[in-house]
Amino acid sequence: MVKSPQKMARSVCGFYRNVNSDSMKEVGEWSDQLRKVGFEVQTERVVTRDISFSELESRVDRADAFLGLGSVPFDAAQKFLADFAASKRISFHVDLTNESIAIDHVNWLCALMSQCPDRMFRFAFCFSNPPSAPYFPSAKYEREGFSIGVQPTDLASDCHTFDQWLDAMKRAWQDILELFGDDARFLGIDSSVAPMGCGPGSLAGIAKRFLGSFEAAVLSDFFLKITRFIKEENPKPVGLCGLMLPCLEDEQLADLYEEGRFSIERNLFLSLHSGLGIDTYPIGIDEDQASVLSILKLVQGLSLKYQKPFSIRFVSDGKAKIGQKTNFQNPYMKDVVIRSLKAC
Repeated sequence: MVKSPQKMARSVCGFYRNVNSDSMKEVGEWSDQLRKVGFEVQTERVVTRDISFSELESRVDRADAFLGLGSVPFDAAQKFLADFAASKRISFHVDLTNESIAIDHVNWLCALMSQCPDRMFRFAFCFSNPPSAPYFPSAKYEREGFSIGVQPTDLASDCHTFDQWLDAMKRAWQDILELFGDDARFLGIDSSVAPMGCGPGSLAGIAKRFLGSFEAAVLSDFFLKITRFIKEENPKPVGLCGLMLPCLEDEQLADLYEEGRFSIERNLFLSLHSGLGIDTYPIGIDEDQASVLSILKLVQGLSLKYQKPFSIRFVSDGKAKIGQKTNFQNPYMKDVVIRSLKAC
């Protein structure tokens, strides 16, 4: 008999046009309802728009709350680098879907890397990005309400077969729908697979367990089956609903990266048919800027050609060069020896 694995809500996220002191109270109430039906809630978040960093920080006094500014125009982002550096918990993204990508965009990334590298974890370039996803930094406000993202990798911990894992996902979604389905402010469930850690939270670990190796999974329809299921079986989809491949948040994926088995090319291949782009992918401070620019343009082109949401979140500790080990001091990311983006 299969045990009932731990149900985890990675993110309970409220979307508010005007954030105030009651916003996090509401998010906390939704989280409490989830806990009553057996969920562990990992993070609570709010997203808004058209507000300054300092104003958003001042309106939400809960220190453990995650805050999002959603999509910010690139020209505006260039002006408030210092504000972003001073912020303690705010994330945002720049939408490049229809922008003419140039070296200025790479220079912005380099400025983050040199002046406030820890903020790179809270920033991404996005393409064809849907609204109301509860995941940062891709989350953006479109209308009032709340959405929930489940961490489905943990649901596989006690499953003996791939189909049992998929069934566990579906039961978790149904529990959420039964709880909030009649609430007019409930925007839906982002059924994205968001791996984290080295144990049951690792998608690379699940691939190895069910198919024998990560390489075997890459050259199979394993990831296609997952993405088809999370799109077709989710009873109330919202947001991204795709496969995340966070290189340094999934510790077994980070190990594969260090071994040269998760190159940027493999990352993009998986993203093209099942994933959501380049996520927490390490970059050396001496990386060739032309390579970064080329990747930005490539991802934009793929997103437009296939009408598919993608994001790019490079990360750096601000010191490590290619061939050196990082020191992120970030509990969500594993330190690795950095490889060149051009390395085969």
